[in-house]
Amino acid sequence: MAKQRRDLAREQHWRDVVSEWRASGLSVRAFCSQRQLRESQFYGWRRELRRRDARPSRPPAFVPVTVAPAMPMVEVRCPSGHLVSVTNADRDMLRQLFAALTPEAPC
Repeated sequence: MAKQRRDLAREQHWRDVVSEWRASGLSVRAFCSQRQLRESQFYGWRRELRRRDARPSRPPAFVPVTVAPAMPMVEVRCPSGHLVSVTNADRDMLRQLFAALTPEAPC
């Protein structure tokens, strides 16, 4: 037996109908009478939507993750009390940092 494909527009229509019923404050009978819907159809779709929501339609997707090694962090505490933190620093950057922290240019 061939599996039927879901009619997503129809499913969305019934999701909207059920949401409108919940917001209306009416009984199912009064709501269906007002909308000219068959109660049996309303109850059938409400049950089906609960069933569909209860189980995932497809397995959860996995995404590739690359874990990079932790980059060293350099912290310099200045005599003024300031703290300079540098991550992903290369040698040239560290030379510039320490050159800037001379007694003539305190941080």
